[in-house]
Amino acid sequence: MTTFSVSQAQAMDRRLGSAGSFRIPAGSLTVFFVASILLTVPVYDRLLLPLARRFTANPHGLSPHQRIFVGLLLSVLAMVAAALTETERARRAAGSPSVFLLVPQFLLVGAGEAFVYIGQLDFFLRECPRAMKTMSTGLFLTTLSLGFFFSTAVVSAVNAATGWLTDDLDQGSLHSFYWLLAAISAVNLLAFVAAARGYVYMEKRLLQADNNE
Repeated sequence: MTTFSVSQAQAMDRRLGSAGSFRIPAGSLTVFFVASILLTVPVYDRLLLPLARRFTANPHGLSPHQRIFVGLLLSVLAMVAAALTETERARRAAGSPSVFLLVPQFLLVGAGEAFVYIGQLDFFLRECPRAMKTMSTGLFLTTLSLGFFFSTAVVSAVNAATGWLTDDLDQGSLHSFYWLLAAISAVNLLAFVAAARGYVYMEKRLLQADNNE
């Protein structure tokens, strides 16, 4: 995501101010990604958490699975936004659209990752046996590493099969790649829902066990 978004930024109008003498470095656009992660946590705690408690009657607001669901949904929307932005960039290539058209996809990806990461850590810390909490944190970090390997494999396979990803964006079809990522993300979301649907949280299991006694 960040690699191809930087490539998009390099091909867009990065001039700042009326004089246009200063150009925003293409790589600096990732600041919106980092800022989105940092802002999502306090916004959730201060604004969304009270609303979630009211609607779900859950003192925790959203459950870990619900947080992960929101994050995965945002990842789908992020890829859709990236595809639409790249389509617009290619259509207006001669006019060089503003680089700030990329901001929504950075914000969506950052917010999505914040929800997924927090949801995963919360799930591991709440649900794993005490002796496995350290191992569960390591498993969480392992999933990130595997994600990077999978991303590299997808890029290599798609480029070998389609030629969509070229050094010159105008000669390739980056928007098609983003649509493919949106489809993969949607399938991933459905797979998560299917896997998580029947899960019973430890707190509820213990309560049921106490009632049975």
